[in-house]
Amino acid sequence: MKIIIEQAFQTISDNFQMLKSKSTIINDIANTWIGALSRGNKVIFCGNGGSAADSQHLAAELMGRYKIDRNPMPAISLTTDTSALTAIGNDYGYEHVFSRPLKGIGQKGDVLVGISTSGNSKNIINAFSVAKQKGITTIAFTGNNGGTMKKIADIALNVPSDTTNNIQEMHIACGHIICGIVENYFFGKIK
Repeated sequence: MKIIIEQAFQTISDNFQMLKSKSTIINDIANTWIGALSRGNKVIFCGNGGSAADSQHLAAELMGRYKIDRNPMPAISLTTDTSALTAIGNDYGYEHVFSRPLKGIGQKGDVLVGISTSGNSKNIINAFSVAKQKGITTIAFTGNNGGTMKKIADIALNVPSDTTNNIQEMHIACGHIICGIVENYFFGKIK
């Protein structure tokens, strides 16, 4: 069993070393969030399963705090309202659970972050379509090949793995880095 644990840690370590190659994209995403928040817009997140949890987690980092005790920054996860999710899923189909709320709350200048390990989540792809119509910047967090989301997103962060759990580990790490950059920009001492 020790071998399995050591191999898992080695895989994680190797993945994070490869993730350094995504530094420019991570910087671009941070600057995009900063731009939106500077204009008074918000960052909106969505995802399914573990990516829904990451969506909620990152929205909470902006609304609550990451490392600095400060005022909240406008962010929301479209995964948190079970009444809306189940009503929309029931009445319109699961593929519309993110696009329909985005039509209601999304505004030109907002940022939509879609998190999907495959990059092929139909409900996020539909939300990206609505975002384009409304002038909302789209950012995809996906796995290595990026799927359809890589092709249609304004910015795509395709982390270097094809394994779901490893992709999710890298997504939350990148999200934390971005939250830290954004928080420091608005509330830190380093500009």
